[in-house]
Amino acid sequence: MADAESGAVALVAAARAGDARALARLVSQVENGSPALRAIMRAVAPYVGHARVIGLTGAPGVGKSTVTGALVRVLRAAGRRVGVLAVDPTSPFSGGALLGDRIRMQDHATDAGVFIRSMASRGHLGGLSVTAPQALRVLDAAGFDVLCIETVGVGQAEVEIAGLADSTLVILAPGMGDSIQTAKAGVLEIADLFVVNKSDRPGAQDVVRDLRGMLAMGSWPAGGWKPPIVLASATSGDGIDELAERLDRHHAWLSESGELGRRRLARARDEISAIATAELRRQLGIGLPGESGLDELAGQVAAGKLDAYSAADELLGVRDRG
Repeated sequence: MADAESGAVALVAAARAGDARALARLVSQVENGSPALRAIMRAVAPYVGHARVIGLTGAPGVGKSTVTGALVRVLRAAGRRVGVLAVDPTSPFSGGALLGDRIRMQDHATDAGVFIRSMASRGHLGGLSVTAPQALRVLDAAGFDVLCIETVGVGQAEVEIAGLADSTLVILAPGMGDSIQTAKAGVLEIADLFVVNKSDRPGAQDVVRDLRGMLAMGSWPAGGWKPPIVLASATSGDGIDELAERLDRHHAWLSESGELGRRRLARARDEISAIATAELRRQLGIGLPGESGLDELAGQVAAGKLDAYSAADELLGVRDRG
């Protein structure tokens, strides 16, 4: 235990000193559920809470990675250190990320002020990796000013990003059918900013019009934040400076309104709950057929011999709930 603690402390110190290899090792250990994970989280705890977290989501093909790369360029020009977590689909062969996002962000590969890491979703729904919250904490502790997390691109299911980010960008593009219909089931509701990418293509103004019509149907409390719409072309850089400015405005509003603290409290609450639930499932053997009597209880419920609540109480060892 002492070796794990000292090793974690040494790695975190090296990462904070700018050692990219040490940072990569920390993220790998987090992603792979290393036995040292708890020691790592204890070591980074005193240093977190400073980085801004920007989430980018949208349907496949809208240019999330290109927007991320263009935004990183503007942030770096402003002197900010940037960490990027790009959640890619899982390779069916290696179980790792397919690395598409890193390929599209090679412009920043040699910049010591940028750290880019692809993480595999590993089947986790919601467009994220299950270890993303802990990976963000590691990058935060390493001293980055801004963290960008880009989701897989699974369309309507991608709403978990709002729970991880201070500011959530929903990216749309013309020429992809009814983009509002594609995104509206949950994803549009989480947006702090809308980005209509590929704005040099025909139909961009139609997407803006549809978004404005949707926003007009909403109600916005006095002093609340109404999501702006930014027209951009990430490949040429048009609109990216405005996007960065809008993000700064949103962060200022978050801080002044107290919403930033509320969001981060909710984020920590969800993270604790997820870890506790995963540990409970591990202890109960849930997900491991034949262990803990779950299959036997499930068979009794399926046969009508036992109700599901009583079965759950028995699984948890709860007696005489009444």
